[in-house]
Amino acid sequence: MADFYTTLGVERTAADDEIKKAYRKLAMTYHPDKNGGAKEAEEKFKEITEAYDVLRDPQKRAAYDRYGEAGLRGGSGGFHHVDLSEALGIFMRDFGGFGGLDDLFSGRSQSGSGPRSGADIKVTLPLTLIEVASGVEKEIKLKVLEACDRCSGSGSEPGSKAHHCATCGGHGEVRRAQRSFFGQFVSVAPCPTCKGEGQVIDTPCKKCRGEGRTRAEKTVKVSVPAGVATGQYMTLRGVGNAGTRNGERGDVHVIFDVADDPRFERDGEDLYTEVLVTYPQLVRGAMVEVPTATSTVALSVPPSTQSGQVFHLRGRGLARVNAAGTGDLHVRVQLWTPEKLSDEEEKLIERLSEIQKAVPSDRGKGLWAKMKEALGA
Repeated sequence: MADFYTTLGVERTAADDEIKKAYRKLAMTYHPDKNGGAKEAEEKFKEITEAYDVLRDPQKRAAYDRYGEAGLRGGSGGFHHVDLSEALGIFMRDFGGFGGLDDLFSGRSQSGSGPRSGADIKVTLPLTLIEVASGVEKEIKLKVLEACDRCSGSGSEPGSKAHHCATCGGHGEVRRAQRSFFGQFVSVAPCPTCKGEGQVIDTPCKKCRGEGRTRAEKTVKVSVPAGVATGQYMTLRGVGNAGTRNGERGDVHVIFDVADDPRFERDGEDLYTEVLVTYPQLVRGAMVEVPTATSTVALSVPPSTQSGQVFHLRGRGLARVNAAGTGDLHVRVQLWTPEKLSDEEEKLIERLSEIQKAVPSDRGKGLWAKMKEALGA
């Protein structure tokens, strides 16, 4: 099973524009129209298009990064691989044939007759570990393009109408046959007169100037699931910018940014923390309180515990996103050394030092052996 990043020749940290640029370059090489319908090129074209279709979608990419193809499977079946018609459709949708490279968030329907889709919006949502532990509903304010209330999004001044574009005959696109080293192929591009919409407005709306939309602000609620991490995405479908002249709305891609919590180190769903204990607590055993992401929990430290020992509290970590179960909380107990001693403590420590002259020799050898093992000696 090929890795999607390797298929496109990009790093796992590649930005959206790098992914799109890499795909376009490969698609220009393996497109069936440039290879005379060769089966090998067709299979390669489907393979790179499938990889691109997953990695260009923030939600699919997050699931793939975390679980591989297993994260892309639906509840009742396996991962759906694209066929040739779907691959060609994806290529045409995002590039309009062999035309120019459009920005990923500039809208999904840039060629063909009809209004253009609204651009997607990216927004970063800051979160605390406490919010991540239980999930939270947040509100975010967005600056968006909304349908013009004067012309109801049509772009035409009330009382006037649009007419079919004479340049493209209302199709919204122009086709040109070109010959090259690879043979003849047809390029498709948006009509320069109507900008791909198939219609021309005679009397543009005075408020939106024929655009069919105006700038506005709105508040969107986001239900953040428990366990998310920095860099993961949530896509809100159809709540982004309005399209031109009542075109389809874009999406909002919410990127999570989880602040560091000084109490913990995080590794996926697992949390690591450290608690300070006194010498008597280590020697005699004790119940100590340790923090969890949202509260505290009692930890039983058994007698004769060594400083630095780690205890594992099952299910006390963070929830697993898109999966059942919870991570663990790992607690290291560390001996606390007081900076100052009272007179009574001085006497007790002095008396203890008389009784305990040194670390037992067998214990010292055990520690040295562990150190050599850790150092690879």
